[in-house]
Amino acid sequence: MITEHDLKSAIAECQGDRNPNANTCIKLAAYYQILDRLYGREETSGYSFSSGNPGIPYSDSPFSVAVEKKGIENVFPVLDELMETLYVINPPLYDSIMRKIEY
Repeated sequence: MITEHDLKSAIAECQGDRNPNANTCIKLAAYYQILDRLYGREETSGYSFSSGNPGIPYSDSPFSVAVEKKGIENVFPVLDELMETLYVINPPLYDSIMRKIEY
């Protein structure tokens, strides 16, 4: 059986790769998935979904931290303006984001 130590070592090796490629990313995702399934969510590469608001899955990303600090009700108008701008300057990207939101 794969030990927790083996998985964490493999994750560290992938994260230390100076020139990661798609194969490195696939391995890293697989190692995290296996670690999660076998040993729970101990290590999540900086993305912790704990927050004061259980309805919103905030992570530790700079964007998410800023939104959590400012409040979604204050950030939403900025996001709406961003999406309007994106619609004008990059319609394919706008469409892709809208598909992810709608489905």
